[in-house]
Amino acid sequence: MPYRTIIEPFRIHSVQAIDLTDRATRQAALERAGYNLFGLRAEEVTIDLLTDSGTGAMSAQQWAGMMLGDESYAGSRSFYRFEDTVQTITGLAEVIPTHQGRAAERILFTTMVSAGDVVPNNTHFDTTRANVEFQGAEARDLVIAAGLDPALLHPFKGNMDVDALVATIEEVGVDRVPLVMVTVTNNSGGGQPVSMANLRAVRAVCDRYGIPFFLDACRFAENSWFIKIREEGYADKTPREIALEMFSLADGCTMSAKKDGMSNIGGFLAMNDPNLALKCRNLLILTEGFPTYGGLAGYDLEAIAQGLNEALEENYLQYRIRSTEYLAEKVSSAGLPIVLPAGGHAVYLDAAALLPHIPASRYPAQALAVELYLDGGVRGVEIGSVMFGKPQPDGSEVPASMELVRLAVPRRTYTQSHIDYVGEVMIDVAERAGEIRGLRITEQAPWLRHFTARFEPV
Repeated sequence: MPYRTIIEPFRIHSVQAIDLTDRATRQAALERAGYNLFGLRAEEVTIDLLTDSGTGAMSAQQWAGMMLGDESYAGSRSFYRFEDTVQTITGLAEVIPTHQGRAAERILFTTMVSAGDVVPNNTHFDTTRANVEFQGAEARDLVIAAGLDPALLHPFKGNMDVDALVATIEEVGVDRVPLVMVTVTNNSGGGQPVSMANLRAVRAVCDRYGIPFFLDACRFAENSWFIKIREEGYADKTPREIALEMFSLADGCTMSAKKDGMSNIGGFLAMNDPNLALKCRNLLILTEGFPTYGGLAGYDLEAIAQGLNEALEENYLQYRIRSTEYLAEKVSSAGLPIVLPAGGHAVYLDAAALLPHIPASRYPAQALAVELYLDGGVRGVEIGSVMFGKPQPDGSEVPASMELVRLAVPRRTYTQSHIDYVGEVMIDVAERAGEIRGLRITEQAPWLRHFTARFEPV
């Protein structure tokens, strides 16, 4: 049978209009926003690839489930459906709902992490790092060397460097490592997956030293699919079976349900330790709400429960991963430098390679993201020295290890023609890369500055 196009495994039931802006309007919007794409109004964006977090389309079954939402303050029926779904998929006993993933991170790290601690991860994402550092601890990235080489082909570039993990524990001492975390898939590193073998090796190290092991599981379903198609011995297993095996290796997880929960809001913290769960629930009550709603409406809990199941459907996952591969192939074949192989949820442009004339101190990835918006109304996000650079007391800055522009594809939202348009904009911008100028920061916050910083062209 000849190869056929992988089609969207759904029909479009409802649509929203897209605003088709002109270049002059976009230039004015950039100036108003201080050249920070987070400051744009949604109607000023044509194709919004800023994030895949909470921006996807929910299914008819999710919307139907929302009509069944039980809004009881305590003991809601919707919570018990949500809890049962999470327990079934993860095998973790204690389930604590939160309004989104960063709330789960804050509660976990506030409970487990102290000043002077070191938290190893393959690569911390922005809010994960900020919540660790807010406790006065060090967020240490230990991704394998292949994960820092955008052009290198490797099936599991998100893997943690296990030797470096052991060296870190020996260096700082077991008492200063309250937990080890692995992010699946590795967002900051290009949406790259982590193999089951690597998770087993990390688990073995944690067992050797008696350290809890947690997953940042935002894209657990996508990671399960990569294991199925790339790792020996998993081709005949379902994504659900693979996910359960992944979670069985961990003591707990944080989760943003705005990713592989297929919902517009929500998240959870899950674990097996009832004593740790008690401490987390006490903190949850202080800031999020009662433990059976955790900052969410009953209808949100229903939508997440349904979405978690839909995210593990093979037809959906095949379409999802193929969508990003399609864009990656289009721009890579035109000579654009990107992170290879394609990530699960996004295509990552290598701004350092495309704009070698712009030093890291002038934020090439931010400059490239701004140009993509100015040229075609495509909004991506910088994952480079704006997001992960480390300002020094003397006014200098330690740059990020990579200068990337992430174009994250929302779930079940855009069609192939939209993605073709994005590719055309990327190629057009790349053809005049030498004309792009760098940026300087004029205002910034002490934490997570990329959300609110203001820039001006150099």
